Amino acid sequence: MDSGKLSGERVIATLTQSRVGVVAAVPDITTSAGLLWPLSRREDIRLIRLCKEDEGVSICAALAYCGKRAVLLMQQTGLFDSLNAVETIGVVHRLPVVMLVGLLGKEAGRPPRQSTKHSVRVVEPVLRAIEVDYVCIEDNADIDLIGPAIDRAYELSRPVVILFGRSFAA
Repeated sequence: MDSGKLSGERVIATLTQSRVGVVAAVPDITTSAGLLWPLSRREDIRLIRLCKEDEGVSICAALAYCGKRAVLLMQQTGLFDSLNAVETIGVVHRLPVVMLVGLLGKEAGRPPRQSTKHSVRVVEPVLRAIEVDYVCIEDNADIDLIGPAIDRAYELSRPVVILFGRSFAA
């Protein structure tokens, strides 16, 4: 499959293989059709709908204390809104908060740092500045990077951001 979109099915399968049991999410246009809505119909992964992204940072961290794996699904504007929580809870207090971040407005085939859209272009420098690890998912072959990134977050008890540079096939 290469319709120019990412496979939500493969991402969900990767989350399941990585023992993710909860997805906390603020709906966004980049991930809704092909990832969020299919997740909402599953029984093996619980979906928690959020009002604000920083709530999801706290929820994912609390679930880690309970031995449960969770991810936070949002777009880059929500990541920026929740940076204080990510830095304090994830970096300073060393908790494994895994964030799946849709890059709204990112041009296909162009690295985020070369985007003409400011909020896409500054994502990587901001994450580096607060010492948060990240991976970029640009095409379906990159989906294989997700599982190891999730495992690394939990092994090192550190936050990680998985940046989605394309929308998802419905």
